[in-house]
Amino acid sequence: MDWSADERLGRRHLLARAGAVAVGGAVAGLAVGPAEAAGRQGPGPAGAGGGPAGGGGGPEGRPFGPVTVRPDDSRYDSLLRGDNYRFVGRPEEIRLAGSTEQVVRAVADAVRSGRRIAVRSGGHCFENFTGDPAVQLLLDLSPMDAVGFDPVMGAFAVQPGATLGRVYRALFKGWGVTIPAGGCPEVGAGGHLAGGGYGPLSRAYGSVVDYLHAVEVVVADRDGTVRAVVATRDPDDPNHDLWWAHTGGGGGNFGVVTRYWLRSHDTPDAPGPDAPGPGTRSHGDPAALLPRAPGELRRCLVAWTWDEKMTERAFTTLLRNYGAWHERNSEPGTPAANLYAVLIAGHRKSGTLELVVQIDAGVPGSDAVLTDFVRAVTADVGATEPATLRGTMPWLPTSTWPGTGEAGSSITRRYKDKAGYLRRSLTDPQLATAYRYLTDGTGGAECGLLLVGYGGQVNAVPPYATAVAQRDSVMKAVYYTVWADESDDAAHLAWVRGFYRDVYRDTGGVPVPGEVSDGSYINYADTDLADPAWNTSGTPWHALYYKDNYPRLQQIKARWDPCNIFRHALAIEPPDQRP
Repeated sequence: MDWSADERLGRRHLLARAGAVAVGGAVAGLAVGPAEAAGRQGPGPAGAGGGPAGGGGGPEGRPFGPVTVRPDDSRYDSLLRGDNYRFVGRPEEIRLAGSTEQVVRAVADAVRSGRRIAVRSGGHCFENFTGDPAVQLLLDLSPMDAVGFDPVMGAFAVQPGATLGRVYRALFKGWGVTIPAGGCPEVGAGGHLAGGGYGPLSRAYGSVVDYLHAVEVVVADRDGTVRAVVATRDPDDPNHDLWWAHTGGGGGNFGVVTRYWLRSHDTPDAPGPDAPGPGTRSHGDPAALLPRAPGELRRCLVAWTWDEKMTERAFTTLLRNYGAWHERNSEPGTPAANLYAVLIAGHRKSGTLELVVQIDAGVPGSDAVLTDFVRAVTADVGATEPATLRGTMPWLPTSTWPGTGEAGSSITRRYKDKAGYLRRSLTDPQLATAYRYLTDGTGGAECGLLLVGYGGQVNAVPPYATAVAQRDSVMKAVYYTVWADESDDAAHLAWVRGFYRDVYRDTGGVPVPGEVSDGSYINYADTDLADPAWNTSGTPWHALYYKDNYPRLQQIKARWDPCNIFRHALAIEPPDQRP
């Protein structure tokens, strides 16, 4: 079948959901293309005005806002909700900011008045970090969405409100480059990058934080002073620890990110311990500072019918094959590391199980790598012959298609996701548990399990080099359910919580680091991991997310947020609050 046949299947919700996991402003003078790069006057807070690359500026490039929306404003309900409708707070005000200075003023207002503040960029948090009823000031950074090259910093600048789709389009159109971030184009860069984001190109290029050169953060000092700080990867930078905290430490912990700078650190003119400071280096072609974006992708969809031939043996063989391939083919720098695949094991009521595969068509031997992968995963499954659709598509529209990865629809927007890193395939008892839950009578068509390819170049970096501690995993597992009505909350939550608990029943109901599992991913936040009713392992939630990096994150928290202004249900705790 040619690729055009996929149009009939490619819009299915579960395929869109696979894109979500493949998950994963207005700055003066930022260039939207190489010819416009010269306008930038300097890094740091002083440069935070409106500019042509910003989505929020007016006709003359003035920065957006600030705009304050209160409960009596007709805009309030529309601006209140994030992506997950399970969580809706009632803040006294929603403040939309368009510049670093506006963020400084908003945080200062909250500190001075003693009001609880939460920060939202894209609004895709899985839990209630911004929808907590205790939040009194919700700071919305979506107007801060500039993307461009900063010649003074010698890096690409991205503001937190820029969606990943906007980032991909700007980098591709201007320079033909990209970053290995998530597969959902509507996710905001703000939280995604801080949490150690990954996506379809991470096996080839690494985690997105492996390209973090610097970060601008609005912080609150012990005396109540609020200021913007720039922290870089240079080990001699006195603010270096704040940079490190944003390489996987998670959003909403240390301050408010107002800008990221991204570039490869292994290019000839990249900064190092002996390099001069920002503004004094000479930089070459910006297109050499980030990975080249693929021109085209080879893609393949293999779909099995959930019929009587999809027996427990067939099901477990399929998932075991997928895991075994990733165990054998996730070394950095190998041809197979260019391939990315998601196995979508939806509940039997969904009607299908699907394998979605992609690889950069420009990689030598890419067609053979894809063919060998599909052959290995489908070997001896014994189910009804699957439908296979295969072809080549341009990279940019495929990676930025509107709505890709959004859970549910404009009506069905309630969901619960739980996750775990995998160092190897799920064990036979775990696979049997998965089959039992995915064929039971209580799950629905929008419930299921995703197995997501990981490893490759991600695993070339030591676990202490960034705050992303999981650097030898080869897959991620995501357990999900999506629904529409609040009255169905209890049933859906019970199903996915039971599924997760039983898969990890030998380790206290959670993916304790060991031979098979390696904890979980903070961008797939799950407050159940901090609940002793669901985590009976004796391993605290922070050890599941951060492992041995947590004490360092605590020390950074104590330095940069000494009054614990920035907090949520899974926030980094100051060291004096835990023995």
